[in-house]
Amino acid sequence: MEKLLENHIYTGTVEGYSSEGLGIVRLDGAVVFVPQAIRGEDIDLRITKVMKTCAAGEIVKVKKASPERTKPECPYFGKCGGCDFQHMSYTEELWAKRQRVQDALTRLGGTDLQVEEIIGAKNPAHYRNKSQYPVGADGAIGFFQARTHRVVPIDRCLIQSEVSDKTAKAVGDWMKKYKISAYDERTGKGLIRHIYVRVNKKGESLCCVIANGKQLPREPELAAFIQAAAPRTVGVVLNTNTKKGNVILGDKYRTIWGQDFLMDTLCGLRFKLSVPSFYQVNRDQAEALYGKALEFAGLTGEETVLDLYCGTGTITLCLAKQARRAIGAEIVPPAIEDAKENAARNGIENAEFFCGDAADIAAELEAEGLRPDVITVDPPRKGLAPEVIASVAAMGPKQVVYISCDPATLGRDVKIFRELGYQPARACAVDMFPGTRHVETVVSLVRKV
Repeated sequence: MEKLLENHIYTGTVEGYSSEGLGIVRLDGAVVFVPQAIRGEDIDLRITKVMKTCAAGEIVKVKKASPERTKPECPYFGKCGGCDFQHMSYTEELWAKRQRVQDALTRLGGTDLQVEEIIGAKNPAHYRNKSQYPVGADGAIGFFQARTHRVVPIDRCLIQSEVSDKTAKAVGDWMKKYKISAYDERTGKGLIRHIYVRVNKKGESLCCVIANGKQLPREPELAAFIQAAAPRTVGVVLNTNTKKGNVILGDKYRTIWGQDFLMDTLCGLRFKLSVPSFYQVNRDQAEALYGKALEFAGLTGEETVLDLYCGTGTITLCLAKQARRAIGAEIVPPAIEDAKENAARNGIENAEFFCGDAADIAAELEAEGLRPDVITVDPPRKGLAPEVIASVAAMGPKQVVYISCDPATLGRDVKIFRELGYQPARACAVDMFPGTRHVETVVSLVRKV
């Protein structure tokens, strides 16, 4: 590494991509991570930072461009930290994501299992059904610049719903007209922190304003501004978050106007969604993801299935349609209430739900002697706690279907499952988040007999 000097220019070839979507260039055996570089390109790059085991660089000149290089459609690309792949074709983006999953399973999971396919989105634009806009201390509404808390003001985002963008702008217009203050995280003063919008398949929307207080000035006017901008809004909700830190939602909600939930249809089932409920942000790709999970599960109608991290019961209820008994567990109380209502709403009587931490629920069910045939897990990015994996393996299911939103923690957990007698049998990647580096994966882990 001592051979590389900061601010010096070097020439190299981009070999592939990092887990963050950065181009990888090797110079004298050292790895250099370069933003917006594409596999196969020859580039001149400037070293911007030298670290112990790697270096960071930036493109000075693309000497031989990849045929997959495209001009970003988004005017904020490179400033806003939301997207990573606007500079390349969608085909190349899918290659990078599939390779990321493959690398994680091979290097971290210690398996030679091949990723069967990556299911791309038919429409990679305006796919997000949930948007969370931070509000800067200066009143700017948009998204954070990469690795900072500076809000880049954005009028129109290529991956958010257009209804969401219009709603966020309406809240901004209301703030300007009535001189409503924005929250300043440095001082803890000011009112409006975030604007949250959820949109369903029909184009209806639910808006939640997150504030550093229990009341807002001019609440009827806020509702009127939002309805004028997005006439199919079904409700406006106030969420109170007075805590310092970067957690978006507080614990207290109050409905300002309309209703505090939104209905949506997924996999032929109707779901009620409250603000804190987990729900996949790309509806069409969620159907592809759950379809692949059901395919891997291979249910015959005789099985008992356990679904950990069940959210509002989306996967649980899909499983219930093909199983004898389905059990869902989730730590968020409103999500469990929604899940129970969703089961009743869809006439599903063979599903039951428990509220609690996944590790505790798994341990309790194991102690009670529950022996599910199939267990599905869909954890947050941090993956599964070791005690959850231990309890899952102790229940002895024939198969674990692992839905992951982070290839690194998936690879780590696959290795632990292998040590406990579960071998990865199938893997499929699903592009739930076009334009960004994130990717979902479904892996089938089968118990060795």
